Amino acid sequence: MTVVPNDDRMTLICDSCGDTVSAAATVLPDPEVVWTLISELGWSGSPFATGSHRCPYCSLQEPADAGRPACAGHGPGGIVGIDHLGDVTVVTATGDIDLDSGDTLRAALRHAADMGGDVVVDLSRVHIIDSTGLGVLVRAHRDARDRGARLCLAGPSRFVRTVLHTMRLDGLFPTFDTAAAAVAALSATEPTPAHTRS
Repeated sequence: MTVVPNDDRMTLICDSCGDTVSAAATVLPDPEVVWTLISELGWSGSPFATGSHRCPYCSLQEPADAGRPACAGHGPGGIVGIDHLGDVTVVTATGDIDLDSGDTLRAALRHAADMGGDVVVDLSRVHIIDSTGLGVLVRAHRDARDRGARLCLAGPSRFVRTVLHTMRLDGLFPTFDTAAAAVAALSATEPTPAHTRS
């Protein structure tokens, strides 16, 4: 499905039910980026105009292809490991990080935050990330910063790197080629103190 841009508005079309909604165009100067729009309206799916999109109602329903075998490693996302390495917790995700798996990643990142210290999100086994996944990562980054810790990404695929770059989020997350490199870098440097308010 492709989002239909029209002057300063965009029309989202649900792939499941065909429902449509129009809203002000994204604040980003790229008509192919719809992440902010679908996040504000409670839709799910691709952060790009070309891709799958589901309205809030259909997002809560089981996908039409549920139960079908995953293809080439794509499919339901999950967490394959949470490892505590000194003051760093490594959360290793797999599959597709989307509406169906966002809660799993969110819970894992909350656990990592409860452990204290810095967090590495290993994305080397992740194929696709949508607006839900981006929202989870951005919130976890903000939470880590607020408690004086750091959150970084390890091993993102070319697709994930492209999504981060297009959404102007690549500068937000320190990114490393491997989880081991991220842990080494975090262990070698001190975190910046959390901002305090008077």
